[in-house]
Formats: sequence, C-alpha cells, structure tokens
Amino acid sequence: MGVAGMIVASIVNDNGVALTFGLITVGAVACLMVATAVAGPGSARSLPPDEARAERVERLVGQLVAAGAEAPLVRALVREAVRLGRGTSEEVGAGVHGGRTPDPDEGGI
Repeated sequence: MGVAGMIVASIVNDNGVALTFGLITVGAVACLMVATAVAGPGSARSLPPDEARAERVERLVGQLVAAGAEAPLVRALVREAVRLGRGTSEEVGAGVHGGRTPDPDEGGI
C-alpha cells in the first residue's frame, strides 16, 4: 500500500502525500526488521513433532542400548544428529533425562 500510495501521489503531483506514504513505508519496514531480529533464527521452524518418527527413534535407541551401547552416548548421538539436521549448534534437549545432558566426548565411542 505504501509504494502504491507513493506512485499515485507522484502521478497526481502531490509531493506531501508521496512523502507521507514513503515515511509510513519506512516505519513498516523498520518494524519488520526489528521483529525479525527479535524472533531469532529458529523461530520460523516451529513444526509440530512427528510422533511416529519420534517413537521409531525411541525404539531404535532402545535396541542400541539393549545391544550393549551406553544410553548416555546413544542419546548424545541422537542430539548431535538433530543439531546436524537443524544446522545449529544450540543445546538440544538440555535438561532432559535426569537434568544432565551428557557430553558426546565422554566415554569411548
């Protein structure tokens, strides 16, 4: 609406109205920039969890632990895979499973 207002005001040769629409557009763009900066990089990817896939991952983790793998290391592997898939280095699942997130470098993988 802002750009259209500037164009129409310019066609009818009304510089004051064109300037007003331009300033309104600048304000709207500034608000969008602030909202994007405040929202952060991960806010646009808030998809609902896929429950069937989550159950499958839990089943596979259980099978690995039953086969002799250490549960904290398997959980760390899953967290690292999630980080890799999301393309982020943020702490995923912190505070889950006893309040302590195991370090992937602990133990001997």
